[in-house]
Amino acid sequence: MSSTEPPETRTAAAPLPSRTRAVRVADGEELRSVALPGLTLTVRARPGNRPGLPPALYVHGLAGSSQNWSALMPLLADHVDGEAVDLPGFGDSPPPDDSNYSVTGHARAVIRLLDSGGRGPVHLIGNSLGGAIATRVAAVRPDLVRTLTLVSPALPELRAQRNAWPTALLALPGVSSLFSRLTRDWTPEQRVRGVMTLCYGDPGRVTDEGFRHAVEEMERRLELPYFWDAMARSSRGIVDAYTLGGQHGLWRQAERVLAPTLLVYGGRDQLVSFRMARKAAAAFRGSRLLTLPDAGHVAMMEYPETVAQAIRELIEDSGAGAGSGGGDENSGDNSGDNSGDSGGS
Repeated sequence: MSSTEPPETRTAAAPLPSRTRAVRVADGEELRSVALPGLTLTVRARPGNRPGLPPALYVHGLAGSSQNWSALMPLLADHVDGEAVDLPGFGDSPPPDDSNYSVTGHARAVIRLLDSGGRGPVHLIGNSLGGAIATRVAAVRPDLVRTLTLVSPALPELRAQRNAWPTALLALPGVSSLFSRLTRDWTPEQRVRGVMTLCYGDPGRVTDEGFRHAVEEMERRLELPYFWDAMARSSRGIVDAYTLGGQHGLWRQAERVLAPTLLVYGGRDQLVSFRMARKAAAAFRGSRLLTLPDAGHVAMMEYPETVAQAIRELIEDSGAGAGSGGGDENSGDNSGDNSGDSGGS
C-alpha cells in the first residue's frame, strides 16, 4: 500500500521526559513513550479485558490529549485493546523536531506509530482535529484501518461556526503570542470553564472531580514553553487543510475511505456544525450516523456509554478482520432517544 513515508524499521522505548507536574493516569491505564525518528510520542494504553482482542487507536483534537479518551476506553475494553496517542506538542508528547503541525504532519506521526509498533490494522477513532487526521490516515493507508469512528470531525465547512473563528485567528502570525499576553491574568479555572462552555453541550455534566483534573492539566500545560506555539501551528494546519483541493482535499479523501465508518455529531456542537452530519454521511461510503441532539463537540466525554455502544455495534457488524466499506444496509440515523441513554463520566 502507498504511504506518506517509508515505514519505520524499529520502535525504541524511551523514558518519559521529566515534567514539573505529573500527567494524570487513571486506574487501569498505562503510559509509555515511543521514540521515532524526529519525534517522541506518549501513548496511553488501556489493555483489553482478555488476550487477543484487536487493537484500537484514539486520536484527540486541538488542545486535547489522550486523557480525552479516558471515559470511553474502559467501556470498549471488552472489544479492543486500546491505545490513545498524545499528538506531537500536545499532552505529554514534546514538539516534533521539524515543527510540522499540519494535518498531514500529524497523520504522518500516527502512521509512524502504527507502522513501528506493528499494531495495524486498528479500529481508528478520532475527535475534531483527530477526526481529520484519522480521515487522512484511512484514505492513504487503508491497510492500517479496520474501522473508522469520527466524533465531530474537523472537515472543511464553507460557513464555519462563529465559535470556530478564533481557531482560524489563532493561525495568524503573532496572534497566539498576543492572546497569551491578553489572557495572562486568567486563572486556570477560568480557562477550563471557557473551554468546557465551548466544547460541552451541557457543561453541568462535568463532575467536580472531572473539573479538578481538567484544571490540574491546564496548569501543567501552561508551564510548557511550547504550548502556544503548538496551538498556533496546529490551528494553521487546520486552516491550510481546509484550503487544499484535488486529491489532497479532506472531502475527496473521505470519499476514498474503505473502512466501515461511524460518524458521531452533537446537536449543540459550537465548533463543528451539526448540518455537516448529512454531508459527511454521504461522503463516507456505507457509513452509519449517530446524532446526539444534546451533545456538544466531545460526545465521547459527555455520552461515553452511548458512543461506546455505537462503536461496539460497528465492530461487531463489520467482522473482526473487516477492512472494506459496509453496505447500505448498515447505514442509519441513530438519533433522538439514544442521546439520553448515558451520563457523563
